[in-house]
Amino acid sequence: MHSSAPRSPLAANEQASGAATDIQAAADAHRQREVRWMALLPAVSPSQARKNKKVRRLLQDGVPSSLRYLVWCHLTDSKARALPGVYTKLGKRPRVPAFMEIEKDATRCFPDQPQLHNTNGPIASLLQAYLSMVPDIQYSPALASIAGHLLLLAPEEDAFWIFASVMDAHLRSYFSSSTIQIEVDAALLSKAVEFNDPALHKKLYVSLQMAPASITRPWFSSLFVGTLPVDHLHRIWDIFLYEGMPFLFRVGLAVIHCVRRLLLQATSEESVLESLTHPPVACLPSSADDLLSLCFSMKLKDDDVRKQRVKMEAQVRRQTQARTHATIGMPSRQTKSISLPRS
Repeated sequence: MHSSAPRSPLAANEQASGAATDIQAAADAHRQREVRWMALLPAVSPSQARKNKKVRRLLQDGVPSSLRYLVWCHLTDSKARALPGVYTKLGKRPRVPAFMEIEKDATRCFPDQPQLHNTNGPIASLLQAYLSMVPDIQYSPALASIAGHLLLLAPEEDAFWIFASVMDAHLRSYFSSSTIQIEVDAALLSKAVEFNDPALHKKLYVSLQMAPASITRPWFSSLFVGTLPVDHLHRIWDIFLYEGMPFLFRVGLAVIHCVRRLLLQATSEESVLESLTHPPVACLPSSADDLLSLCFSMKLKDDDVRKQRVKMEAQVRRQTQARTHATIGMPSRQTKSISLPRS
């Protein structure tokens, strides 16, 4: 039996040199992105950031981890919403009914991040403040997931105002007493699946008779926290905060595409949901940027999604109100939506 030839010291040195060069190139690219972002952020007002093509190009090129939360502040215009002293005052209000549940969910969602779920930890504090400010919101563990992920990157009060901005701009209707918006988005995603993959649509929605919302709710209400690896999730949020809700449909279609084989083999709704909410890492693109490319390759017209969301939401709301009036005989009372502390 012949032994393998000893490795040449020259070859080993060349390999080490090549690896060092790659590391240096990555570091240089990171610094260049930092410089470009640091030049752009002061030049583009937050209120105009989501309309700026330079911002979009830089987002697609990548966001340095060192600046990510500042970029998110910019995209959500959260600094404009921040009222001095309000967060502290909200935290002093009586505990919301869901407080103990929030603490449990914080521990369950982030078991490896004890700094997030200590007694009166930042997740509980942030959601205590938000739920006392917006009392018509119904608590869900998805809120703890989103809040916790923000708190991994941003200081607590900054995370609160980003959270409030994202909720108001995109997600608040998901957590109201009415589930109209999630039902609308679930129906739209079902149609998008049918357009992109008729065979898979038939398997999920006809053969297994899955309710569309059972697929959409765990994704959209948590912004894919817990579904995607952290690096992938960061890049998804980078683009989502610029593009808005239609991009979540693209992400959903991309995840479905990644686990298509598992879904076609599935024999139960439970196995489908497991593959969709916890896709095997081996099924996902190896890099976050490859996942973004896959998302943008999905057949979907973003403007159509925006128009259909408004149209279908109004239609479903009219139907719901008609049923309510027929049953009760009078309109339901509206809950007070915002409760800010007095100065």
